[in-house]
Amino acid sequence: MKILYAVQATGNGHIMRAREMATSFKNHGIQVDWLFSGRDQAGFFDMQAFGDYKSFKGLSFNVKNNRLNFLKTIFSADFIRLYRDMKSVDLDQYDLLINDFEPITAWAAKSHPIQRIGLSHQAAFLYKIPFVKQNPLFDLIIKYYAPTKLPIGIHWQQFDRHIIPPIIAKNPNEIEYKKQDIVVYLPFHSTDEIIKLFHDFAHYNFNIFHNAKPKGNFGHLTFHPFSRDEFSKYTAKCGGIISNAGFELPSEALQIGKKMLLEPMHGQIEQLANANMLKHYNWCQTATKIEAHHIKAWLKSDTAQQIIWPNVADMLVQWIKADTLDNLPELSDRLWAQIEP
Repeated sequence: MKILYAVQATGNGHIMRAREMATSFKNHGIQVDWLFSGRDQAGFFDMQAFGDYKSFKGLSFNVKNNRLNFLKTIFSADFIRLYRDMKSVDLDQYDLLINDFEPITAWAAKSHPIQRIGLSHQAAFLYKIPFVKQNPLFDLIIKYYAPTKLPIGIHWQQFDRHIIPPIIAKNPNEIEYKKQDIVVYLPFHSTDEIIKLFHDFAHYNFNIFHNAKPKGNFGHLTFHPFSRDEFSKYTAKCGGIISNAGFELPSEALQIGKKMLLEPMHGQIEQLANANMLKHYNWCQTATKIEAHHIKAWLKSDTAQQIIWPNVADMLVQWIKADTLDNLPELSDRLWAQIEP
């Protein structure tokens, strides 16, 4: 079996999930070629697991001040290049396309007989998910951005038998709980805004992961470049995590039992739904816009919950290897039966 695995690279969570899948495919001796789109080549890091991968410009989202701008996203897209890249994808050499919300290969495969499955958190929203504010534009994007024949959703609950648990790496570090150490991952906030937000909490150490490093020494605020190993090291020992309401990072936080304060990206229905669900189950605290009083109350709280996710990647690869794609509900049931609350 030869597989093309295509990944939407606008968010680090998609790539983190792909790394876990890459490890499982390698362990089972399955050849996989990797394709990423939506990010400049210079923006990739820790990509050794994917070998000689390909990257395309694709479509990326316009975000400023933690707000998603759909109109600017559409008008800044290079649709001519997107079409050319789509036509350049050679699917004839592959037996299966796995698509993690990646539009180039998804549309290239529409007129091709190749077997294709979707594997993403976004695919879960094709099924009946609670906590979602109805939005016709969001529904269209979820349905047509990267269409696949068999969409496999990934979520924190089995809302449908076509949904599986998170694909999460086990943190390789010893898990500790240092109350004074906090990890901050707010990539769409400016460094000036982050410094202002955490400046007055001098009794805590904030390890801030950001693609821009400000000049100067801020004492209890330490800025780090993106690094998978470093991020795992700091989350393992921290007392809590402050971030946007994506999917992969909250999944990791739940696995290692760390409390969360989340600010969903404005205009991003998926993140709003994530935040609403996590808050409903008392798995986090949320704020429409994080301010000092939210941080103060959260630092004093103890809302950490822990859920041990199974090795989803390995079971999924075994399922693919056995060529049982028509039996997804059974796989879903087996995976959810292994959850350790």
